[in-house]
Amino acid sequence: MASLKELKDRIKSVKSTQKITKAKQMVAAAKLRKAQAAAEAARPYADRLAGVMGSLASKVSGDSAPLLLRGTGSRQRHLLVVVNTDKGLCGGLNANIVKEAKKQAKALMAEGKDVSFYLVGKKGRAPIKRDYAGQIDAQYDTSEMKNPDFAEAEKIADELVAKFENGEFDVAHLVYPIFKSALAQDPTTTQILPVPAPETAAESDSVVEYEPDEEAILEDLLPRYIKTQLFGALLEREASEQGASMTAMDNATRNAGDLIDKLTIQYNRSRQAAITTELIEIIAGAEAL
Repeated sequence: MASLKELKDRIKSVKSTQKITKAKQMVAAAKLRKAQAAAEAARPYADRLAGVMGSLASKVSGDSAPLLLRGTGSRQRHLLVVVNTDKGLCGGLNANIVKEAKKQAKALMAEGKDVSFYLVGKKGRAPIKRDYAGQIDAQYDTSEMKNPDFAEAEKIADELVAKFENGEFDVAHLVYPIFKSALAQDPTTTQILPVPAPETAAESDSVVEYEPDEEAILEDLLPRYIKTQLFGALLEREASEQGASMTAMDNATRNAGDLIDKLTIQYNRSRQAAITTELIEIIAGAEAL
């Protein structure tokens, strides 16, 4: 049985931990409001851009379509762009993202495809390297980025487009979390290269003439669409990280409180037992005299 001093020290230690988790919870809650607003504000723009691109893409086909739209003509080599966080203490968020990436990798490899990884963020590197050490194509560090920055998304997009144009892969999939609430962040996978054309284009009776032509507009629009997709993924990651962190720290604070209560009861019982033992010894000594 632990001594009274050991119990007292442990209670003190858990209280200190509880103060830290409570502070982290409050910080995450404050950051979550801003991150959530940014992620939600970016979604309509991305949807509208995809609609415009779909309208243009429906008017071009074959060799006249830009490379980023028509693809290499093969679907053998797949690149998984996995967007994880750079910090921990956010529950099972990163584990779920890695799980989704591994699920996609196993499905593709079962079809006989070649799979490689492009890792964004630090926390997903170790578990993926453990199983796919020889298939890590590149890593992108966002640890110095205080807030999601479009310039960072541009750098990632430019690197991916360059690799695609150099023939290093045929298809790229983006694996990232979608923020739904502080309690729910769902990892999802979407194809970003070649840019998937919508299955159905919006029908309209109006005749639209483009200047310059559709191909020239798409040449400029497609890279911008890829950058927007990556920037949206970084925004979703930030909101998901803060939501998951707030929930995890709230649970940790509650668990610390429960542990403090249990240790306090154990301390009081041990203290009472010690006092009772001392009283019995005093009474027994007095009777002996």
